[in-house]
Amino acid sequence: MYQRVGAAAYKADLNNTIALCDAIGNPQAQLKCIHIAGTNGKGSVSHILAACLQSAGYKTGLYVSPHYKDFRERIKIDGHYISESFVIHFIEKIKPWIESIQPSFFEITVAMAFAYFTEAKIDYAVIETGLGGRLDSTNIITPLLSVITNISYDHMNLLGDTLEKIATEKAGIIKSNIPVLIGEKNEAVDMVFTAKAISEKSDLYFASDLVTINHFVSSFQGSTFDVKMGNGNVMRNINTDLSGAYQLKNVQTALASLQILDKQINGLYEEKNIRAAFSNIQERTRFIGRWNIIQRSPLIILDSAHNEAGLKEVLAQLNLLPHEQLHWVYGTVNDKDIEKNLSLLPVVKTQYYFCKPSIPRGLDAQELQQKSLTFGLGGSVYNSVNEAFNMAKKNANTTDIILVSGSIFVVAEVI
Repeated sequence: MYQRVGAAAYKADLNNTIALCDAIGNPQAQLKCIHIAGTNGKGSVSHILAACLQSAGYKTGLYVSPHYKDFRERIKIDGHYISESFVIHFIEKIKPWIESIQPSFFEITVAMAFAYFTEAKIDYAVIETGLGGRLDSTNIITPLLSVITNISYDHMNLLGDTLEKIATEKAGIIKSNIPVLIGEKNEAVDMVFTAKAISEKSDLYFASDLVTINHFVSSFQGSTFDVKMGNGNVMRNINTDLSGAYQLKNVQTALASLQILDKQINGLYEEKNIRAAFSNIQERTRFIGRWNIIQRSPLIILDSAHNEAGLKEVLAQLNLLPHEQLHWVYGTVNDKDIEKNLSLLPVVKTQYYFCKPSIPRGLDAQELQQKSLTFGLGGSVYNSVNEAFNMAKKNANTTDIILVSGSIFVVAEVI
């Protein structure tokens, strides 16, 4: 299971997924999908698109990873988790193939999602890649649209040590004659996507060419914005329950996706449906873990940022919030670019509470503290995430901020 042990669980081909899905009748062939890849933002974009499909009246499947508390978070229909009984019966049914094929945890869950969505006769499925794209288990679908949110450094041990190599892996979800949308322009990698789209005869779009977001204002309650679509439509004062200025990019990508999909799916572009969807994305889709504000005084924020691009967005958002002291409950896993991430973190008026997420991949808190000293980061070591979190709450004044971040698995123990 990659979530727990990392690279040792990663299968660098699609053979097991193909064999397993073939054994259960290739349910993915019956699904109408939107495929989402990217370094950051793919979870947010996936949930926004699912909410918009639901608001337009479509029964919508959503496959995401990893999960925080409950395995069933990965597989949802209209915001409802997959039933426990389906999980049990599915595993019992495929036991002979598990023994013969030896699929990974992720390969099994992908097949399970496809089977569940097909049996439930959903209208559309939003499928988020787990890692990369080209060799990701989800990449056996033929979608209506492929979306790549952005490219940054993450999982370099598996995807490559340059942006071009990482982009090449993500571009692997681009299919023949299937439109592809790129969420963020990046001169370092745009030609990778252009070349792949040309070779596949796929129409290539960039979100900023289709949608313009203006007056994006984020608060504790959510965000508001105006949008001008490529067809000239203007919608003003759209309210969303998503907080964080960084969501602007994800909103832009999702709305550009709707513009492309509107040619194939009726109702997605209707203003009343868009407004309804954005107003309660979290409730509609049970979206958690991104800029979650769980207390106001002191302000306590949970955010799953764990790589360079994600941490930069979190830091930019923090700089907009007045506070006396930042109390950062920080832990990470051992296969990230630890030094690069630590070099981004603030030194002034920041107290760190170093901890290890309770998974085998977790980086030892003592080691994390020692690495942090190199960058002038001061803090103490704690035996668990919750011990660190409780100490932060004890030390924080009402004018301070407590941030829990550094790894999805740290947030999972607090959420």
